[in-house]
Amino acid sequence: MVRITLDAFAARVSAALGPRLGTLLLYGSAAREPGAGSRDPDGVNTLLIVDAVDAELFTRLGPPLHEWMKAHHPAPLVMTDQEWRDSADAFPIEYEDIRAHHRVLAGREPWQGISVRREDVRRQLEQELMGKLIHLRQVFAAEWGNPKRLQEVVRGSRAGFLTMLRAALRLAGRTPPGDPAALVREAGALIGFPPDALEGADPAGYLDAMTRTATYVNRMERNAP
Repeated sequence: MVRITLDAFAARVSAALGPRLGTLLLYGSAAREPGAGSRDPDGVNTLLIVDAVDAELFTRLGPPLHEWMKAHHPAPLVMTDQEWRDSADAFPIEYEDIRAHHRVLAGREPWQGISVRREDVRRQLEQELMGKLIHLRQVFAAEWGNPKRLQEVVRGSRAGFLTMLRAALRLAGRTPPGDPAALVREAGALIGFPPDALEGADPAGYLDAMTRTATYVNRMERNAP
């Protein structure tokens, strides 16, 4: 069976929505790393921006989404034009990450008039790092005698941590590498953890890397002019 391609999916969404479509864009690993989408077990990530969200929209999306999800890709994130314009302060890390690596599949380029404040990024990053760190410590306390389970937890949280490392590098005035290994090397050199800390073989090293990252971001506020 031939699975639907990204370009075919975009064409079918565009035909289904017509003028209701604002933008369909690709983001995530498939946009950062050529060929990564075919290797990612979570599928290819897309964002759909439309005029409004209602029952008619979901009805129109049904046929193209059915085939897309049969190919083991997640449904797009869906936002209205107004929500997209108003939410840069609510999701600054995600906006900056998508802006840095994306591909418009259908519709218009969505970035005109979109600005992200550095302080919004730092605040969200601090909150998410501390939340992730506290939760991780809770799991480690419960599963410390189960190394296999701890390694699973590390692997499951690694993608989110990489997003945070990209945000930390941007806050430091650096351009994050698209390659994950290069990203970890550069972030580790800046923050102070070894590049193999995120490999999963040493959960304690992973926890230490996250602790050091949270401390680094927290100090950014105190050291701000």
